[in-house]
Amino acid sequence: MTNYDDSPVRGGAAQGPQAEQAATASDPNIASDLAPVDAALTADGATGRGEGVGQAKETEGLSQGQIVRARFLRHRGALFGLITLSAITLMSVLTMGLGPIRGLWKYQDHTRSGDMVNGGEPSLRLPFAGGGFAIGDHPFGQDSIGSDYFALVMSGVQTSLFVMLVLGLTAMIIGVTIGSISGYYRGKIDMVLMRFTDLIITLPVLILGAVLGRLLDVIPIKLDATAAQREALKANMPLLLAVVLGMILWTGLARLTRSEFLSLREREFVDSARVAGASDWRIITKHMLPNAMGVIIVNVTLLMSVAVTLEAALSFLNFGIKPPNVSLGLLIADNQGAFATRPWLFWWPGLFIILIALSVNFIGDGLRDAFDPRTRKIPSDRAMKKAARELAAANPAAAIQEAK
Repeated sequence: MTNYDDSPVRGGAAQGPQAEQAATASDPNIASDLAPVDAALTADGATGRGEGVGQAKETEGLSQGQIVRARFLRHRGALFGLITLSAITLMSVLTMGLGPIRGLWKYQDHTRSGDMVNGGEPSLRLPFAGGGFAIGDHPFGQDSIGSDYFALVMSGVQTSLFVMLVLGLTAMIIGVTIGSISGYYRGKIDMVLMRFTDLIITLPVLILGAVLGRLLDVIPIKLDATAAQREALKANMPLLLAVVLGMILWTGLARLTRSEFLSLREREFVDSARVAGASDWRIITKHMLPNAMGVIIVNVTLLMSVAVTLEAALSFLNFGIKPPNVSLGLLIADNQGAFATRPWLFWWPGLFIILIALSVNFIGDGLRDAFDPRTRKIPSDRAMKKAARELAAANPAAAIQEAK
């Protein structure tokens, strides 16, 4: 009969419950620190002090999607970003319409000029500014030719959101394709694809985007395009710019996808699918890709926030969106000379650029925390003491016992 000895290992530290008891006896502070934790676990019906006990109780009986959604909704920054971005999108669509659908704002043609009202100053009045809340005819003011600036800014918001979505989709398709093939096959294919990725990474994004944006203007002239073709090219400039930028910004996503696939291809479920006769295409798309979607979604979201500022920078430098289209960066570039005399022409586009970029960043942070349980927020000392007081109030007998 085997005799299991619970005594400490010679030459090493004590293990298991004896180590915990010895540490508690030698340092009374440890016992006082562990008391709220023991009370919480006892109240929840859990046993042991293993890491993840509370988390397991929290997610018990929930699917992966429900767990991710619950973690995301507990992230205050992500909720702020989601509400702000939804409000901006809804306001731009309701006021200026979408495609052939007309909006509710009376100035639907943002290029139409008009008479200057009150020197072009904004007619928007906030309740705390005195005189009560008022929107007026031109809440964001008028530009130098009398066009309604609210219509211009809302049209610019739609353009920036469109570029953001198309750029993110383009970068996701290219980055995930290259990263998954490289990580799954490895060998020479991996070497070739990663060296090509490293080559793209070394190119300055802003300069390369400016060159490609300039080429979109020069190529129709070199090819002797007709006036109708040039107008069609200008009308589709946001789409072309988004696709071009997406073909540059996929590199980081490709490297992250490759690292995920290098890890997933060694897992047992991939070996089982391979033994069952599944093709490489099925293994990549049906088994490995769904397990890497957390990393992909998070990084595509963060990439979209970069797209907003990059598009604004290129348009400000006159290498991005061109008239008759309008973007937030183009509005800042067109009115930079009026900053000293009419600063509101600078304020509104800049404010919406900041709000959109921050909102998408916050959403990306929330998705990262939701998909990765290892990034759980550590409670502060104040929160731990508050939880201990609540537990003591809920179970006075246990608190008295712990105090003894």
